This record gives sequence, C-alpha cells and structure tokens, in this order.
Amino acid sequence: MTISNIMVSLDLAAAAADRVQLAAGLAREFEARLTGVGACQFQGFMPVGDVIEVLHTYEVEERCTRERLDEAKALFRRAAGTEVETAWRSALARPLDHLAEQSRAADLVVVARHSLADGDLGPMGIPVGALLMEAGRPVLVAPPGIKRLEARRAIVAWKNTPEARRALHDALPLLARAETVQVVTIGPGARREGAEDVAMHLAGHGITATARPLAQPDISAADELIRFVQHEGVDLVVMGAYGHSRLREWVFGGLTRDMLQLMPVCCLMSH
Repeated sequence: MTISNIMVSLDLAAAAADRVQLAAGLAREFEARLTGVGACQFQGFMPVGDVIEVLHTYEVEERCTRERLDEAKALFRRAAGTEVETAWRSALARPLDHLAEQSRAADLVVVARHSLADGDLGPMGIPVGALLMEAGRPVLVAPPGIKRLEARRAIVAWKNTPEARRALHDALPLLARAETVQVVTIGPGARREGAEDVAMHLAGHGITATARPLAQPDISAADELIRFVQHEGVDLVVMGAYGHSRLREWVFGGLTRDMLQLMPVCCLMSH
C-alpha cells in the first residue's frame, strides 16, 4: 500500500508555505504527485444603482479574486520546489466545496490546523471539520510551523469504532515507516477497546506496535493525549473523527474538537 497523490490546501496565511513544504516532503518520500488546490469565492453584485459603477465594482472584485489565486499558485510552486511532480487546481468557488470535489483524486489531503491562536486563514481557508465529513479521504491536519513530517514516533488514538478503523487503514503507509507505533486507549474502559488486537493487526502488515492503555486522571482525554504526545516525542497522531451534521453545522465530540484545535503535532484523521 502506498500514496500516489497528495493534495495540499492553499491559502495566503503565514504558515501556508510550511504546509506545502511538509506535503512536498511526503510526496518525495512516497514518490507521489503533489497537487496544490486553491479556491476563492467571488461574490458578484446585483445591478443596483448606476450600471457602469456596478460593472466597474464587479470587475475590480473579480480581478482581485483572480490575483489572490495567482498569488497562491506562485506560493505553491515556490514552496513545493522542483524535486516532485506537481499540479495546480484552482477555481472561483467556495474553498471547501472545491477541495472536497478535487479530493476524489487524492490519497491524502493536507490542510491547516485552525484555532484562534493560529490566526485567520482568510477567504481561502478550509474548515477542517466540514472537510473531514465531506471529502471521504484521510486528512492530515498540520499545525503552523511544521515543515516536515518524519512520522518516526507515531501513536494510534484507538477507539473501537468504524472511524478509528478507517483512520488506521488510511495511515498504514505512514505507520509502515515509523520507528515506534503505540496503540493508545484512554479512560476507564481503555483495556477493553481491543488495542492488543490492533497491534497484532499492524504486525501482519510488518509494523511493530505496542498497546498502551492510559488511565486518564482528572483531566480531559484531549489533555491526557496531548501530554502523552509531548512526553513521548510523538510526531504523528492517527485517530478517527467523530461528529455529525446538524442543520449543515458540523458538531464534534470533545476529543475530536480539541484535537482539531490544540494538537501540537500532525494528526491524520478519517471519518
């Protein structure tokens, strides 16, 4: 099992170049194509008032939107370098819709972590939670400032659910390159989640893994997982994304929500 096409979401935020470099590094490692995807919604104006003025405003807004996409394309080309095969796909469209549509040709989609501390991603930014629900592809959530993913020390945040099983399967190409893999379960029922079976399953793919139940003291599961990640020097977390749609608003459980905003290392998530 391998990865043949990696897609990376482009915006004009400060960390965009780091994200492209991270994705390009994975593309080199897997000898994969790297596709940059950018979109910006162009809001046309209804012809109200002076027609000439309205048309002028319309043309200015369209030109600014296209210039923003051109800038994103140039950033992608610079940051991706020349060592990998690249492609670029852009549109005057809602960024989430465009990336979800293009992800049909991706094995892995790389996007920015987005929390209040990360700053505004601007009009080209992607809401990660909604993408997880709509893309049907594994999504690698990259915090700002990380330019390379070694994936040498990985953990699988395991819960015996379809989402976690899907994430585990999607992560096999990355886990196969890790030096250590731990299957982590959290909470009072941690030892009943079947982590040992998961470790044996990974062994069948040539991946040495150990089961690691965590008791979860008087802190949240997210805080315990982040503390474990930092203590163990983990650089990749694999987990399922749990949520549902309510009136087109994606609602997530506490762990998924916190991981999308707080995890300090790359997190591969599947729904």
